[in-house]
Amino acid sequence: MRTSSRETDGEVSVRIQAGPVVLEGDLGLPSDTAGIVVFAHGSGSSRHSPRNRYVAELLRQSGFGTLLFDLLTAREEAEDHLTGHLRFDIGLLADRLIAATDWLTQQAAIQDLPLAYFGASTGAGAALVAAAERPERIAAVVSRGGRPDLAGAALARVQAPTLLIVGGNDAPVIQLNRQALKQLASRDKQLVIVPGATHLFEEPGTLEEVAQLAANWLKRQLNRSSSVTAERGPDHAVP
Repeated sequence: MRTSSRETDGEVSVRIQAGPVVLEGDLGLPSDTAGIVVFAHGSGSSRHSPRNRYVAELLRQSGFGTLLFDLLTAREEAEDHLTGHLRFDIGLLADRLIAATDWLTQQAAIQDLPLAYFGASTGAGAALVAAAERPERIAAVVSRGGRPDLAGAALARVQAPTLLIVGGNDAPVIQLNRQALKQLASRDKQLVIVPGATHLFEEPGTLEEVAQLAANWLKRQLNRSSSVTAERGPDHAVP
């Protein structure tokens, strides 16, 4: 595993090759990791998103590894800040997410751990497209205030169990999620509306509820995935 020397709060810096570019990320692996959750941040955000970092910390406390990484390079972010054209390039973002997924499967110590996606805003659309492209690797998807509608035709190919979480005061996004839920091919799919929450879940206690809903969903789905692959060998050590 290629890493830099920086390590803080149980995370280690990693660099992920995605075609011609290298993406910066932070990988956190608690002991006895039950699976790894790959975060796909929303438009105009990065791996430093305070909301995603809060959720990631709570998920690590629940025994999940987390990978937060930049979907865009620093140069691309600067360009997107001016034009806004890359943040809605779902195909590009999904390709970057797939690159991160493939990178994880190449790390010997953790390559057989079940993987899940946690997408926020436009990142949820990219996560669903990537899940459709890697059905054998992605055990679950969670969307927070997401735009699953941006996944388009890929919704009909998503096999991973999918949880859509939307704020009760985010009316336009609720409708988009309801429509996307109908199009999802997943047998196990659910839409949960958090009362009193707006799009960014800034209200007291709402983001914590998102993290708890995500943890419960992931425990059920990733444990199910682990039971299928348990006969492959002994427990995997983490780096």
